[in-house]
Amino acid sequence: MADLDPPGAGLGRPTGPDAGTDTTRAVVVSADVAPSGASPDAAPGAAPGAGDSTPGAVSTPGPRRATRAGRASGHGLFRRRRPIREPGKPSRAGRNLPAAIGVGAGLLIPVLVGLLFFPIVFVGIVTLFGAVGVWEICRALEIRRIHVPLVPTLAGALVLPSSAYFGGAEGLAAAAVFSVVGLFLWRSLDPAPDAGKSLMAGAFTVLWVPFMLSFAMLLMRAEGGFLVIATLLLLVVANDTFGYLIGAFFGKHAMAPKISPKKSWEGFGGSIGGAFVVGGLCAVFLLGQPLWIGLVLAVAIVASATAGDLAESMIKRELGVKDMSTILPGHGGVMDRLDSIVFASPMAYLLSATFVSGMM
Repeated sequence: MADLDPPGAGLGRPTGPDAGTDTTRAVVVSADVAPSGASPDAAPGAAPGAGDSTPGAVSTPGPRRATRAGRASGHGLFRRRRPIREPGKPSRAGRNLPAAIGVGAGLLIPVLVGLLFFPIVFVGIVTLFGAVGVWEICRALEIRRIHVPLVPTLAGALVLPSSAYFGGAEGLAAAAVFSVVGLFLWRSLDPAPDAGKSLMAGAFTVLWVPFMLSFAMLLMRAEGGFLVIATLLLLVVANDTFGYLIGAFFGKHAMAPKISPKKSWEGFGGSIGGAFVVGGLCAVFLLGQPLWIGLVLAVAIVASATAGDLAESMIKRELGVKDMSTILPGHGGVMDRLDSIVFASPMAYLLSATFVSGMM
């Protein structure tokens, strides 16, 4: 077997069968090497053949060019690595996770404290969230030149939850009727261009956010209803958490690619699985109900929460905005957190009145 050449011994040596090298090895030809038949020492502009005329003489790349070739090929020490995500940058699902977790915990703690110990405080928190959500929607609709009557719309958002808590279903129905009628009277006394579009948008906003949120206040009136609301919140959190984790790592099939490209069927399956666990535990240990009620609650809440999320995504895409606002770091706006709860609250009320005996 031939001895190995010392490093650099083969540079500039003619390649051939007698050069002590493997004839099958590929040789890189530099783009700026002189033409065949021209000597490397020939002056610029010299004609081919003026110099060394050794046939087949080929120049091999120097150390610097070899380094460049190694970088381009992606092998060895110069192999390209996946860029490291800087702190604070959004994750693969588009969220700033540390900020999202911190803000989510900061919101959930006072809600649970008010829910478990101070019902009036909980009603006030829900009313505040509903009013901020209404303001965000009215502000976003301005992009499409849809001017919602802000004063009567906010008034309805402030009145509906307390009417449901103190007056029950009858109080909620009366407050909803007066809110819509107030919108029409306000626009009649203060006419503006596109009045019909403005009235429809205002009525839609009132019925979408504060009216549907007020079903949670109806649950608060029932004996043990605060436990149903706690179960509702835990199921919504399980829906978001497990859907995010499974969808971020395994999501491949989009549920609604034209509305929400990042929401996948795999993530929806993860939401169902996580909600099964949470719903079963809550039904047995919190509500004192059979396991199957927890499973029914899990499926219904996940389905309604997902529908609420997709509905808000559809509206945002129609308006051309990514988030309703930037009030909550890592989340966007208040409506970007309420979208699931808004649809899930009437579903929880309906199931409680249907399956939980003595609840309503």
